[in-house]
Parts: sequence; C-alpha cells; structure tokens
Amino acid sequence: MAAPQRLSDFVDGERLWARHMALATFGARADGGVDRPTLSPQEAQARAQMIAWGRAIGLEPFTDKAANLFLRLEGRDPSLAPVVAGSHIDSQPTGGKFDGVFGVLAALETAAAIVARGEQPLRPFEIVAWTNEEGSRFAPGMTGSDLFTGTKALEAVLPIRDADGISIGEAVASILAADDKVPLRAFGLPIAAYVEPHIEQASVLEEAGIPIGIVSGIQGTRRYRIRVMGEAAHAGTALRKDRRDALMAAVRMIRAIDEAAMEPADTLLTVGMLQVTPNAPSVVPAEVFFSIDLRHPDNAVVDRVDAAIRRIVEEMKGNCSVELKQIQHSPSLNFAPAIRSAIAEAAAARGIPAMDVYSAAGHDARQLHYICPAGMIFVPCRGGVSHNPDEWAEPEHLTAGAQVLADVVWHLANSA
Repeated sequence: MAAPQRLSDFVDGERLWARHMALATFGARADGGVDRPTLSPQEAQARAQMIAWGRAIGLEPFTDKAANLFLRLEGRDPSLAPVVAGSHIDSQPTGGKFDGVFGVLAALETAAAIVARGEQPLRPFEIVAWTNEEGSRFAPGMTGSDLFTGTKALEAVLPIRDADGISIGEAVASILAADDKVPLRAFGLPIAAYVEPHIEQASVLEEAGIPIGIVSGIQGTRRYRIRVMGEAAHAGTALRKDRRDALMAAVRMIRAIDEAAMEPADTLLTVGMLQVTPNAPSVVPAEVFFSIDLRHPDNAVVDRVDAAIRRIVEEMKGNCSVELKQIQHSPSLNFAPAIRSAIAEAAAARGIPAMDVYSAAGHDARQLHYICPAGMIFVPCRGGVSHNPDEWAEPEHLTAGAQVLADVVWHLANSA
C-alpha cells in the first residue's frame, strides 16, 4: 500500500517560480531589480494579480483600513480562528524579486496545494500581504501588522506623509478604491497561528549548505530621528566662536554615539539618513536631520546604548538646540516553540536539512508574535544580499521552503 501523500507533494515549484517572475514585472527596474513602493500604483497592480490568482482557485479576498490583503480558503469549521501565512509585497527603491514576496507566494502555493489535494482543512487558512513592511516610503515600517495587532492606532498612523507630502490615509484610500469588490474587515481577527516564510537576508544558511532555517527569534531594535537646530551664517564672515553650526554639532553626536555602540562587537548602529539645511557650500548649516538604527539580540545592550544616545545628544549640542524622537522600539523575542518544532518536523519528514537561525532583520512576524503562536521559515539568499537588485534565491530553495510551509500549515490547520 502506497504511503499517504503529504500536502507538500502537491507543491508546484515551477508555478511558484513563475509567479515570482510575474510579480517582479510590477515595478521592474532596468537592472533587474524591483521598485514597488507601498500603496503605490505598482503595488496596486501586484495586489490585483494576487487577488486574481486567489480567486482562480476559490479564495475569497478581504482587506481592512490599513489595506492589508487577505485571501481566505475556508475550513470545515468556519467559526475557528484561521491559520495565517504570508509576508509583504512592497519593496525598497532598489529592491529584489524575493524579499517579502516569497512569503506571500509560498502561502499562495500552499493554498493551491490544498485545493489540488481536494481535502478541506479543519480551520480556515488565510494568506496575507501586510502593508508597508519596508518603511521606505512611509516611516517607520510594519504599518499593516502594527495596526492589525493594535500596536498602533489608526488615527496616529494615517497622517504620516511621504517625501511628496502624500499621507498614508490618502494612499490607502487610493488602493482601496482600486480594489475590485474586496470586502473590508475590522482589525484584530483572532488567529490560531502565524507562519512567515522569508529569504534569510544573511549568508548563514548558504555558508552551511542548509536550505531551511528555523528562525528562533528576532533581535531588538530602536529607531530614532534627531533634529539639530542652529543658525545659518556666512562662511566667510561668521567667527567660529559665534557660530551655531548644526552640522558640526551633529558630527560630534554621531561620532560619540558610534563609540558608545562599539561594545559588544555585534551591536549594530547605522546612521543611514543625513539631511543638511540649507546645504550650501558657503553657508554655516542651520539645521541637520539624521536617523539612527540600533540593533542587538540582548535587550539590555539596546537599552544601555539608548541611554547613551539620549545623554550624548544633549552633551554634544553646544549652542544649538536638539530634538530627539524615538520612532520605534521593538524588544528582542523568541518565537513559539510549538511553531519551531512543527517546522523542524516538517523539514525532517521530507528529508530537507534544516538548522536554527536568528533573524537580524525585523519582520511582521514580530508583531504577530504578541497575539498568537508565530514563527518563521528562512531559505538562503545568494551572498546574503538583499534590498538590492542582485538579490537572488535558487528555485529549489524556494520550493523547499514552500513544501515545509505547506506541511506546517496543514498540521496547524487540522489541530483543534
């Protein structure tokens, strides 16, 4: 007698790859990358394609006031909380074809496998594409999952504007208006479990020759915006002792903050944005605006450097004034052991090598972790390169990740 087929036996790797290439045409860059800002016309096109693929296999689309997109496969008992899997489809301006998209398409492939198998799970299964994970157009990121889980309030988020002055509220309204008969749901739908597949965005799996990463947790992060205000003056006549030079004050701050974050050696500190006003060669800078991104797995380290940052900006401001705003604080976390075990067991059952890894980058699974059992599946990406047109994942690794996801979802969706 033949062994019963696993759901993963119905995963179609060629279809999964073809859909990655198809979604990459929405916002395609000449260099092979993807520029698909959140809540943009390009994302609306990708969203419409996802809805069309879902409807073709009987999935029902839903959205909410954050424009999160859900595709629902009904369970035998619709009253039960669904199992949810997915990620995001927005990209960085110089993004690749796989970041976020793999999680959404692996979840869609899981639904397609369930339909092909012809058996309905006990619980509903939902695919999700979260809004504004990247935070490149509207800062900070994770907007959709923050609003869904109640971490942030709608009225605090909708007024946030992009560089062109367009608000999140206006952008969401445009996306929802473009949807074709997609019902609106309230935030906070109860979820039985959440699983997010993703490319690793690091090289641990590739160097180990392992196709599946069982993500143990996500490191803590704090993000800041700092504004230093001085006074514009003539570069040839204003004496140094009289100047209120915002850039010199900012440089002192950045150097001291960098030194404060040197220990331990794996502390990550990034000043990725620096804006100088008026930015003219013969004018003493009147204002400087810069960002700080601080990360470490140990919350105590993050908290210690946070205290140093707050002290340093005051000590180094000189005769300028300074405003510090923390825009995000996400403590380190460990994912649910039950989800991690389910991923390990699914990989082992298919004979796919797997190992534990830790996520240095943030993901929507962080927000979901606080409302339901959550976990992540990583697959390798070449050279660890991501947020880059050269981002690349091998088709066989994407297929393996989708196979593991399918069996994990089937297990979770048939658990009472």
